[in-house]
Order: sequence, then C-alpha cells, then structure tokens
Amino acid sequence: MLMAWLEGNSKEGEAWIDVSAASSPACEILMVVDSRFQQETLTFLQNTEQLSPSSMGSRWRKSELTPCASLCLPKKSHHDVFNGSLAFTPVTFTLVGIPGLEAELIWVSITFCLLYIIIFLGNGIILHIIRIDPALHQPMYFFLAMLAFVELGVSASTMPTVLEIFLCGINDVSFGGCLLQMFSTHSFTIMESGVLLAMSVDRFVAIYSPLNYTTILTIPRIIGMGATIAFRSVVLMFPLLFLLKGLPFCGHNNLTHSYCLHSDLIKLPCGDTRPNSILGLFVITSTFGLDSLLIVVSYMLILHTVLGIASGTGRWRALNTCVSHICAVLMYYVPMISLSLLHRFGRHLPPLLQTVMANAYLFFPPVVNPIIYSIKTKEIRSSIVRTLTRKRHGI
Repeated sequence: MLMAWLEGNSKEGEAWIDVSAASSPACEILMVVDSRFQQETLTFLQNTEQLSPSSMGSRWRKSELTPCASLCLPKKSHHDVFNGSLAFTPVTFTLVGIPGLEAELIWVSITFCLLYIIIFLGNGIILHIIRIDPALHQPMYFFLAMLAFVELGVSASTMPTVLEIFLCGINDVSFGGCLLQMFSTHSFTIMESGVLLAMSVDRFVAIYSPLNYTTILTIPRIIGMGATIAFRSVVLMFPLLFLLKGLPFCGHNNLTHSYCLHSDLIKLPCGDTRPNSILGLFVITSTFGLDSLLIVVSYMLILHTVLGIASGTGRWRALNTCVSHICAVLMYYVPMISLSLLHRFGRHLPPLLQTVMANAYLFFPPVVNPIIYSIKTKEIRSSIVRTLTRKRHGI
C-alpha cells in the first residue's frame, strides 16, 4: 500500500529511498484515504526524510521527485529558505522608485542627479566659505556649518540606493546595507534636529545679550555642543539597530521607499515589535519632540526680548536675523511630521503620494537651506561674491 520503501543496500550501513515510487496514484490515495491513515503515511515519510543524503545510495536523487511526490513530502521551512537563519532574515530588501513613472525613468533619474548635485554643491560652498573667510568665524556661522554638514550626511546616506534605482534599475539592497543606511540616515536626521535647536539658542543669546555673545558661545562650548548632539544621535539609534536585527522577518522584504527607514522596516517583521515601537517612541519624543518644544520656548523668549526693544528699527533688525533659521525649522519639521502621519494613518493612500512625501522629506531641506542662507544672510552672500571675484582675477 505504501509507495515509498526502505531497502537495504549491499554495503553495510547504506540505505536509499525510492521516492520516485511516490507517483501520482500514491498521492491520489493520500487524497482520499481517511485522515488517520494519511497522518500515519506522512509521519513515515517524515521519518525517512531524516536519513542524511550521505547515507543514501546513488539511486536517491532530489530531481527524481515527481510534482505529486513533493506534495507528499514535508515542506521546507523558512529556516531552509532564508539564509538558514532561525530569524528568517531575507537576503535582500526590495526598494521602490516612483510608482507610475517607470516609463519616464530617464527624466526621473536626471532630476534626482541634479538634486544631488545642488545639495552637494550648495552645502559644500557654505562649508568652504565659512572655513576660508575669517569674518565668518563666529558662533552663528559655525552652527550653520554644522547644519550644512549633517545635511550632506543625510544625502550621502540615501544617495547609493536612490541612484541605483533610478540610474541602474537595481531595486535590491542587502539586509546589512539596509540596516546601515537606516542607522546613518536617522542618526544624521537626529543630529539635524539638535543643530536646529542649538541655532535657536544661538539666536536667543545674540538678541538677549549681544555684548556677551562671543564670550558665552566660545569655540570650546560650540565644539562641546556639536559633540553632544552627535553622541546623542548615535547612542539613541544603536539599540534600535540591534532590536531590528534580532526580529524574525519571515521572508517579508518589500519596502515602500527608495531608501531604508525604521518606520518602513518595522512593518515587515512577523514577531513581537513592541520593544522596537516603545524605544522608537522614546527616541522620537526625546529628540524631535523635545527639540521642537525647546525651539518654540527659545522663540517665545526671543519675541519677549524683541518686544522690549524701544526702537522699531531695532526690533525689525533683531527679528530679521531669525528669518533664515525659522525657514530652516519649518522646512525640516513640516515634511518630517507629514511623512510620519502618512506612515501612521495613510496606508490607504496611493503609493505615489507616499513616495512624493518621502522624497520631499529627503530633498527639500538640504536643497533649499543653502539657497535661503545665501540670499538672506548678507555676510554669506558678500563672502561668496568676494571669493568668486578673487577666483576670476586669479584666472
């Protein structure tokens, strides 16, 4: 009755299974017999599967399994399919470009290349001008240099996968590469929030106590603030990285953006993600939430100080020094909050809208900030003009 038999080989200790005998009639029998016999048959087949291939004769071949026989034999688990890992970790994650614009890939790729060129050129010019011009060696411009640096860091973190998708058509990123990109992107993003807070403190000190401005914000203190901002970002992101790495993904590997975000990755695991969610909420609250609250408090103090200035011209001049920073804060927090709300409540919305918001969050601040600071800050604009004039005369 049973179509798979164990036979002894002529050599001692060797055996083989004639699994090819588990042909279509055998499977048909398994489909119609009572559940008790079917369970006993499958148990027998599972026991015979425990024989290692090295102990089987040459007649055992995996390719000899008929399609029906493969249905009768026990299925491979995710442990066998995904890296042999008990965590069912996928080898790669699949990223997406812009849904619906696949036919316009060449124009989309040109647009993204131009955006990256503007980002690196604009922020690079800001860093170079502040470095070479002694007149800009003041606290305000040191913080501006920090902002340009972290925006370059965010863009450099996402650039490899974005350009691979739109230039080369490569949508896959390795598991480790995706986690590294997530860590780097979020770390620089948290740093950017901290730098914006430091810049608001700088504006408050400059308006509240202009005579003691440079004695309060000394270079060692500015370096200490920058180091604290970087240390906070890295320390808060490391636990999220290791918690995510230890989760079972069960083979789920399709992401919804062209780069890796924690809010996107946390949707994939099939295990308990509550520790990740709790820690992620703590990170958001202790960075973006606290920083934005302190920025609001700083500007309330600035407004209170400005209203105490008797001269209308003095009030306008004091507020005008904050315009560039206010624009930078809005361009940073509005896309970020919009994308967070979209991840939380907008799962039913079109994928194109999610992709557009994710790219606005990625590209808008680093593209626009250097332009605004170059136009609104007279010292930056004058230094750029002087540098270009010297270059021209030198040529």
